[in-house]
Amino acid sequence: MLNKKTLEDLQVQGKRVLVRCDFNVPMDEEQNITDDRRITSSLPTIEYLMNKGAKVVLMSHLGRPKGQPNPKFSLKPVANRLSELLNKDVVFAKDDRVVSEHVNKIVSDMEPGDVVLLENTRFRKEEQENEEGFARELASLGDLYVNDAFGTSHRAHTSNVGISGQLPSAIGYLVHKEISIMGEALENPKRPFIAILGGAKVSDKIGVIENLLNKVDTILIGGGMALHFYKG
Repeated sequence: MLNKKTLEDLQVQGKRVLVRCDFNVPMDEEQNITDDRRITSSLPTIEYLMNKGAKVVLMSHLGRPKGQPNPKFSLKPVANRLSELLNKDVVFAKDDRVVSEHVNKIVSDMEPGDVVLLENTRFRKEEQENEEGFARELASLGDLYVNDAFGTSHRAHTSNVGISGQLPSAIGYLVHKEISIMGEALENPKRPFIAILGGAKVSDKIGVIENLLNKVDTILIGGGMALHFYKG
């Protein structure tokens, strides 16, 4: 099932490596991160690239700012938490345009092992439109691209689909792990095989449910999504 290039397939020494992470973490009213598991899950990929002398440029979305800059959805708190976890200053490229001359200057000044985090990609409406122009803008910041955002890989957005056609690409450790686990479960499952699906957005899961119907013995629906089935 796994036929994607991995980190080890890339020559990253001295290269600018754009990494799509999933930093869509919950925050309280004061923008304090209340659960950092999505951040800690990205660390193996980031640390590997740092140790190999790459210039690591991270990007992610956060929440639903509807294609407009909104301080409530800034990734600044994530940059602060990454700095703590990596014991290294992670530069936050604060710019609501995500890519600009200012951001280009920050990236061009990077040294091997440095880490920069871009602002929320959804501050640009083009992100959710998988727009080629925005893909080229993002690609201008890197030599290589790594997708380590398994939780958003089903979405055809610029920062995970559009950009992959602009740069040599590979998957990070988190995506590799999740694909491997799914592959083992789907190709040679132990029986009875039960799938548990949660979340609130049924529209995101319909394709998954249809695909699983002939593979599993039972599907259990939980979370907000269960209400739709209950009402139906």
